[in-house]
Amino acid sequence: MSFPVDKIRSFFPSVSRPNAPIFFDNPAGSQVPQMVMDAFGAYFTTMNANQGGTFATSHKTDAMVRDARAKVADFLHAPNPDEIVFGANMTTLAFSLSRALAQTMKAGDEIILTRMDHDANVAPWLRIAEEHGFVVRWVDINPDDCTLDLNTLEGALNDRTKLVATVHCSNAVGTLNPIAQISQMAHAAGALCVVDAVQSAPHVPLDVQALGCDFLLCSAYKFFGPHVGILWGRYDLLEALPAYKVRPAKDYTPYRWETGTPNFEGIFAVGSAIDYIEKIGEEYCMEYSDQFSVFTNRAKSLKMGMEGIRQYEKMLISRLLDVLEATNGVQIFGITDRTRLDERCPTVVFTHNKHTPHEIAQHFAKHDIYVWDGNYYAVEIMARLGHTEHGMVRIGLAHYNTLAEIDRFADILHQL
Repeated sequence: MSFPVDKIRSFFPSVSRPNAPIFFDNPAGSQVPQMVMDAFGAYFTTMNANQGGTFATSHKTDAMVRDARAKVADFLHAPNPDEIVFGANMTTLAFSLSRALAQTMKAGDEIILTRMDHDANVAPWLRIAEEHGFVVRWVDINPDDCTLDLNTLEGALNDRTKLVATVHCSNAVGTLNPIAQISQMAHAAGALCVVDAVQSAPHVPLDVQALGCDFLLCSAYKFFGPHVGILWGRYDLLEALPAYKVRPAKDYTPYRWETGTPNFEGIFAVGSAIDYIEKIGEEYCMEYSDQFSVFTNRAKSLKMGMEGIRQYEKMLISRLLDVLEATNGVQIFGITDRTRLDERCPTVVFTHNKHTPHEIAQHFAKHDIYVWDGNYYAVEIMARLGHTEHGMVRIGLAHYNTLAEIDRFADILHQL
């Protein structure tokens, strides 16, 4: 491929330093380019102040936050930058959203959850159901390929359904779900659709308008940025819902959702992470220009950059699947058909018939290859697949990983 992975790696100090480890732990948090690191220092040097003041550094902070919202809006193709809410992390924002939505529902109303989601898009809804007497129904998965069983969604929807919460990309098995179809099904029943896009944001172009959902949450530290959570919501809903806030705080969107003093240095770095993806699109991915001709300016460059990342990662995941399938004793969970790679992200889980996931992860760690074991908060799918006790080994690739790293992974795996 034309994707310049060697050049890309040079932007990441942790990846390009001598004797750097192999980072296959990316679903738990990506590595960060130098320009994002530099943003933190630049913020403290040039504009460190709170919002709303009469002086220069406060004005600069106000302008920076507006600019960061606009960049994230282009990243998500949101129609209005004021629909972008910053918070501590996705989980905190999900709990805030769940509490607000609970105030619009009554006992006996129903919420639909999936067996695939990270617990950050399960626990907030279970909590309000317990507190307010809502009914919870579940969407099952197809164990053979770990895709959502949309027949169970169809069966769960009824005139009492108020909310469908689903994941765009599984943080465990890597499945990409058909969100546009799920949103349409939810809306046909009169329900809202909340999407966890934490794991899809680093891997595929996002377009909230095409997805058709009502709310979407993600985390910048998964797409090469700092620890800042992001909530997108339809402006009319964000404006109408009873947000939990202190009394002096502004009572209009997005400020009514941003509790306390924001992490300004982090927000500035989020903008820099978006700049990084835009740079990839403009400098290395012009071949995708026609594919995104309906977008303009920065939004187009961001979509091209993410598409370049997506296509390169498809090559990586194909090689990783080759390695795992050629290894005796390994069982892969999720989509492995090479003609269906557009239906998944480059996150793969597996088990071995002689070694526990923790033993395997420890083995790789000794050789400076970083992988995860356990359930990674994907509690429901691990239970559904019968792996609650030990979980599975998770390999999560990113666009700065290489075929050579996968070959090294293969060598260490075969040492077992």
